[in-house]
Amino acid sequence: MAIKLTSYYRGSHVPDLPGHDTFHSNALFRIFEGTPGCHPLLVTVSEDGQILGKLLVVVQRIVRFIPFYIIRRCVAYGMGEYFCADSQRDALFNEMLKEVTRYANRMGCFVIEVRNLPAPLAGFGIFRQEGYFPIKWLRVRNTFDGSAIEQSFSTSRRRQVRKGLKNGAILDIADTEAEIKEFALMLKRNYLSKIRKHFPAIEFFQQIQRGIQDVHLGESWQRFKIFIVKHQQKIIGGSVCIYSGDTAFVWFSGGLNKTHLRQYPGVLAVWKALTDAQERGFKHLEFMDVGTPFRKHGYRDFVLRFGGEQISTRRWFHFRWKWLNQLCVRFYD
Repeated sequence: MAIKLTSYYRGSHVPDLPGHDTFHSNALFRIFEGTPGCHPLLVTVSEDGQILGKLLVVVQRIVRFIPFYIIRRCVAYGMGEYFCADSQRDALFNEMLKEVTRYANRMGCFVIEVRNLPAPLAGFGIFRQEGYFPIKWLRVRNTFDGSAIEQSFSTSRRRQVRKGLKNGAILDIADTEAEIKEFALMLKRNYLSKIRKHFPAIEFFQQIQRGIQDVHLGESWQRFKIFIVKHQQKIIGGSVCIYSGDTAFVWFSGGLNKTHLRQYPGVLAVWKALTDAQERGFKHLEFMDVGTPFRKHGYRDFVLRFGGEQISTRRWFHFRWKWLNQLCVRFYD
């Protein structure tokens, strides 16, 4: 029997599916679905009723005021999750990538981005065949070897952790609507100009918090955490983590470092994510969005002082405008 592709646009229509990759889970689908400006799509491929693979993508609506523009982009965090022989995966991914490309075009997306590849050369031939082009990217990863995580920190970073705690900073997990709102607004105010352009609506963080607290939603919702740094009852920093496989990912992190110099909230937010991941038995912690090797990146320089390793990878892109996409394909050949 031929393979069957199925596309899901609403969380209520998504059945219980196998798998443990959080980036392609029902839980993340519902988080995106509940976030204004986001439209998730989950594509599954099956044969004789048996699921062989799945791929989750999200279309994000991005609005900028200076200069003013509105665009849509489609993002895939990885190449999907598979439940078949390795020899079948390339063919299945190819079919799902074609469906994602068609969907993004129907939604009017200016660009499609596939990131978080399992290896730098993963899917190289398939992406080329479908008209995608690669850009070199970087990732920063801490690996836990059983020793105290602080041993890999720079001397100044260890000193900052000690001083921050000594000067009254308190580390906690956000568990109320008020804390989530205060945390998201704090992070948004000091985040956009420092790390990257896109920042989700506050509902993104609220969906995570509600899912974690609802015991009826299952274990998959325990793959998210929001850490906060407080001083005198005010949230001054924090980090958002997602856990998949043997790796913890820091999706967002930041702090009011200029107004709370003595508490080092940005440093403590990352330190808490690292120590928690090590205590829970994860092998790695990876920082998302640390930039390209072609230009300096302040956030990358910041997290490297926690002892992580800088690793080269790729991201694949596809523009809606054919002439622009063909130009990039030639340029990045």
